[in-house]
Amino acid sequence: MDFTLRQLEVFLAIAKAGNLTRAAQRLQMSQSAASAALKDLETQFDVLLFDRIGKRLHLNEQGNQLRPRAESLMAQAYELEQSLLRSGEFTRLNIGATLTVANYLAIQIVSKYLEKYTGAPISLEIYNTEQVVERVLNYELDMGMIEGEAHHPQLNIIPWRDDELNLFCSPGHPLASKRTINDEDLLNAEWILREQGSGTRQTFNRAMVGLLPKMKIPLELRGTEAIKQAVRQNIGVGCLSRLSLKEEFARGDLVKLHAPNRNLDRKLYLIMHLRKHISESLQNWLNLCECADPSPIGA
Repeated sequence: MDFTLRQLEVFLAIAKAGNLTRAAQRLQMSQSAASAALKDLETQFDVLLFDRIGKRLHLNEQGNQLRPRAESLMAQAYELEQSLLRSGEFTRLNIGATLTVANYLAIQIVSKYLEKYTGAPISLEIYNTEQVVERVLNYELDMGMIEGEAHHPQLNIIPWRDDELNLFCSPGHPLASKRTINDEDLLNAEWILREQGSGTRQTFNRAMVGLLPKMKIPLELRGTEAIKQAVRQNIGVGCLSRLSLKEEFARGDLVKLHAPNRNLDRKLYLIMHLRKHISESLQNWLNLCECADPSPIGA
């Protein structure tokens, strides 16, 4: 064999960092040693894997072709190492989730995972849909759990759960007394929404087709709790997953609005890179996702 796992590890670290110095720091090795490992790999096969643009290293076509195979091989090598150490079930998992999924679904699954696999290392990182997709494609996450739609040829996209968005206002808002609201009400309202790039905003924009350019959206916030608090203060009308509004509706702190002419249904998805190696730990996680109690959505 004319290459080493260390050379592949350096190659992948540079692919993720886009910079030799940061890659060397992540691997806790000197910059010169990392540079030599990459040079040896390229020289042995008479190939260039990166385009050099200043201090930046960008994967070229050959590098992009090599990367998924190298990622899969390194994942299997790490799993073998853990198996030899008799702790294969404890391969580290890096899960990414969008805000609503993380708060109301993923945390429950993490709890079950740690209960079933005591001591298994796992991280749950929270981003919006676009950011989760980007990190899954860059192999920074083992898998993602998203609210928005994703379309990429290198993604395995698995429909997971049904969800819907709810429109809501404070009890003191003029719309609170209306049994249903129409398009004119939607246009007259001032909206407090999630940021562009979030799955919630994606679904809202799709549902409001034909109205969106005329809608008044003075405030965009990244957090569901911030949006709910702003709506409580009667700053405007909000739109969030019903997962995040159940308690407020039950207490009467917020009022659900019904817009029968607008479809706010959506799917939640699990996403992985098509070339992602399914380790035992990742398969255990996927099994728990399949068995997750669906009642919070329907409640």
